[in-house]
Amino acid sequence: MRHPEEKTIEVAAEVVGDDALVLPREAVSMLAFILAQVAEGRGVQVMPSHAELTTQQAAAMLNVSRPYLIGLLEAGAIPYRLVGRHRRIRHDDLMEYKRRDSVKRRGAADELSELGQELGL
Repeated sequence: MRHPEEKTIEVAAEVVGDDALVLPREAVSMLAFILAQVAEGRGVQVMPSHAELTTQQAAAMLNVSRPYLIGLLEAGAIPYRLVGRHRRIRHDDLMEYKRRDSVKRRGAADELSELGQELGL
């Protein structure tokens, strides 16, 4: 985008005479990312960070089975709350678990790589 120092971006109106829409740069960046994903044929889902997910939705986001996710919840790896008998997971908490898990996996891969180099593999 041009003029990266500017905090807002004016979007020209479609009809002459209408005022331009002024948007925060972060909103325009997010919209550009979403449009790029759609143009590449990828699905996009916009969700508030405080949204609560069902166990099925959370399992799908982690690409794991629902029983595996429930095991993670019961082990305390991901916070959740009960609504009646149903578990609800905050989107923020799920993304934090995903981030921690990714860091842990990268660390394990780095260790295996170092071990392989030490053994000359």
